[in-house]
Amino acid sequence: MTTAFRIVVMGPSGSGKSAAGGELAAALGVPFFDADDLHPAANVAKMMTGTPLDDDDRMPWLDVVGATLHDAPGGAVMACSALARRYRDRILAAAPDVVFVELRVPQAELSRRMNSREHFMPPSLLISQLQTLEHLERDEPGIVIAGDVPMAEVVASAVEALGRYQSLR
Repeated sequence: MTTAFRIVVMGPSGSGKSAAGGELAAALGVPFFDADDLHPAANVAKMMTGTPLDDDDRMPWLDVVGATLHDAPGGAVMACSALARRYRDRILAAAPDVVFVELRVPQAELSRRMNSREHFMPPSLLISQLQTLEHLERDEPGIVIAGDVPMAEVVASAVEALGRYQSLR
């Protein structure tokens, strides 16, 4: 598979974006970025208090996510929640060749994962993430895969589905 396009592994907190994104990037031989690392300190501080981000918080951050992808000449994989279509559209405005990989994980599993890890986003914010979540629509560039299977299966499914997707482009 050619890796010249950009991939955003998306989903709510706890879906496995960072783990899957890192392994997918390694499998494709492209750089990996985690959008969590691109948040300004004010966003991180807000989430640490249990306060959900709003669009005024998210849009400048999404501009940085899009610019980072745009500036990756050989392609890249980015882990980014990209929960709502307007957020994905914002990323696409900066990097029009992005393909989204949505990880679908049942709410109970998301909750279990969030309660068993160390992260700046507290488990209490899962509900607001799920309320914001708009699943990929058919007219958006991307694929949907199960994120509640072993990581090797997640990555293999993503590579296979991306190969099929790219052949249709």
